[in-house]
Amino acid sequence: MLAGVLAVAGGVAASEAVSGLLHLRASPVVAVAEEIIEITPGGIAEWFIHLVGRNDKHFLIAGVLIGLVVVGAACGLAARRRRAWGVLILGLVGLVGVIGEKTRAHATILDTIPAIAAALVSITLLNWLLNWAGDNNPKAYLNDADMSRRAFLIRSGMVAAGAVVLASTGRFLSHSRDALEAARRNLRLPVRAAREPAGVSVGVAGVSPWLTPIGDFYRIDTSLAPPLLNPKDWQLRIHGMVRKELTLSFQDLLSRDLTDAWVTLCCVSNNVGGPLIGNAHWSGVRVADLLTEAGVEDRADAVLSTSTDGWTAGTPIEALTDDRNAMLALAMDGQPLPIEHGFPVRMVVPGLYGFVSATKWLVDLEVTQFSKFTAYWTDRGWSAQAPVKTSSRIDVPRSGNRVGAGTVPVGGVAWAQHRGITAVEVRVDDGDWQPATLGREPTIDSWVQWRFEWQASAGDHTLTVRAIDGDGVVQSGADVGVVPNGAEGYHSVSVSVDNG
Repeated sequence: MLAGVLAVAGGVAASEAVSGLLHLRASPVVAVAEEIIEITPGGIAEWFIHLVGRNDKHFLIAGVLIGLVVVGAACGLAARRRRAWGVLILGLVGLVGVIGEKTRAHATILDTIPAIAAALVSITLLNWLLNWAGDNNPKAYLNDADMSRRAFLIRSGMVAAGAVVLASTGRFLSHSRDALEAARRNLRLPVRAAREPAGVSVGVAGVSPWLTPIGDFYRIDTSLAPPLLNPKDWQLRIHGMVRKELTLSFQDLLSRDLTDAWVTLCCVSNNVGGPLIGNAHWSGVRVADLLTEAGVEDRADAVLSTSTDGWTAGTPIEALTDDRNAMLALAMDGQPLPIEHGFPVRMVVPGLYGFVSATKWLVDLEVTQFSKFTAYWTDRGWSAQAPVKTSSRIDVPRSGNRVGAGTVPVGGVAWAQHRGITAVEVRVDDGDWQPATLGREPTIDSWVQWRFEWQASAGDHTLTVRAIDGDGVVQSGADVGVVPNGAEGYHSVSVSVDNG
């Protein structure tokens, strides 16, 4: 079993080294993990996201590695009976790696080389560790003096050390990301620095900052290793139901008038009171201007956007051409987009959940009709159109907190992108709804902080919040899950109050 595990580990390490040498985006382990995401039904994917949160990618990679350990152990046991069985298992593992690599967008024959190398190295190591005598007698090597316990442990140690060296070498050689980070840092964009507007904070400690730090901004996508697109190589094709097809370079975008806006983005997978939401200052080119230049046909009602990794989203034409500041974003908070958030170009559309609008690593816009296509998540049971629902959240105090009797500041955020928030109300236990104080809302496309002074009495209490949007619609209190177009319900926290 140990021999099989070490043989697989050596193969994985070899694949990492070859991937680094060839400067590939994804090693076979990552490619297989991404293929698992592709074939996983939407309901299971949603359950997994809610189970582990933003650690879903780390758990998936860990799961693939654990699976390889199990396969390696089984390979060793099979080889004990017949060498050919162990070789067959390792060959099948390599084939899975090849398939995973070949199914990635824009894959070439080079992408399959690491998986092939992994299989060859694994088979060689298995034979070497077990010191095959050249026949199928399982006892042939057991009585060989060279296969004493000490000799086996020495060989095992050599393989383990070699695997570490190979994997580290792969990381060192894979400088594609480092080179892109350097290109990103050296990029000078004619955009304004992000400065938080006055009056947006309500001054309650623990409430989510109005401007979400980039490091805390949520990320939900299907790419385990983000695509590495150099701006000098980037192109966007706008085609379909247009009178003039356009192909734009990054420099073409920079030569146009740039716009900027505060926009809150949120994920349709966000549960009531969940963290999958963030507010940022985005800068880029208005989509409406590009579509006007291309000349959209009257029959078109949708744009299918595609990422360089093959991910797709369908967005209503109306949301891209009305008064909202839908844009091809080049910058986030006054600096070039982080690689994980879509560098060099992504879509930002206020008022829509990300799965129907916020395509990262954007390379293609097809003007079309909803009746003519399905997109990544609609294929998995989600709605084709999904405007953001009016929602609110209590950040302070948190459920389970103990506070002293008297005046207790309660605070949080509320959002209804492209409708705005006109009021937030808080209820204590089964009492009446009471108005909260709102921070300034400089744009209807961003969230708003709110504050409520609670005169807390001793005992256990439940605090509940709801919001009213700019259309006068009161947030729904119905208990609705995230599938197919976003959760509904009031966020509540349970708090214990001491006599104090």
